[in-house]
Amino acid sequence: MFKKIACTRIGGGSVTYAAAEEKPVAIFVNGRHLTTVILSPGGFEDFITGYLYTEEIIRSADEIESVRVEENRISVITKNIFKRVSVKKTILSGCGGAVSYIDTQKLPAIESGIVVAVPEIEAAAAALTGPLDSVVLASEGRVVARAEDLDRHNALDRVIGRGLLDRLDLSRTVAVGTGTVTSEMVRKCLMANIPLLASTGAPTALAVKVAEETELCIVGFAGTPEMAVYTHPERIAGMEG
Repeated sequence: MFKKIACTRIGGGSVTYAAAEEKPVAIFVNGRHLTTVILSPGGFEDFITGYLYTEEIIRSADEIESVRVEENRISVITKNIFKRVSVKKTILSGCGGAVSYIDTQKLPAIESGIVVAVPEIEAAAAALTGPLDSVVLASEGRVVARAEDLDRHNALDRVIGRGLLDRLDLSRTVAVGTGTVTSEMVRKCLMANIPLLASTGAPTALAVKVAEETELCIVGFAGTPEMAVYTHPERIAGMEG
């Protein structure tokens, strides 16, 4: 995941540092090219399972017949080889050809009665390690999946994929990551029915709007004195909606 690179300091002298590697990886599903993504090396089975799930190409890990990982290619065969596949991304709506807003009516709402204690979120945030963007998936105060990647969206797909492969009930989990919470991260949690998304950073205004309308709880600045709940505080123990 890291490669030693030599560089020259401005003030003089040379030094080596561990540079994160990035790899363009082509994704093929049932023999057709779906997309090409930039990933950190390794852990591709977790990533592809979560990615296909959050893109609504599969609805369970059991729908994957086989995964073949090569140097710069992931080839997946699904049990329904005739299903047309495409990348969904965030569902946008507008008029006259102009995009104006996310149509939350086309997104699933969270279905979960989970209530999470603040110490559980703090413990998950404390488990975030490493120089890359990272995400952990926790259940009942225990970290059940952990991933790092160049992009926090990819890291989120990785932990979702691991949760699916481990047959976890994602409606009883929380996702905690680094960086800004985007509407795309919200969408991925909605697809996976993960009821709480926390981060060491703050959410975007659009992420808050979509989460509020879809029953997702967002917590910002997790693990710091500035920790705050942006949507659906009723999912936090001791808080009211």
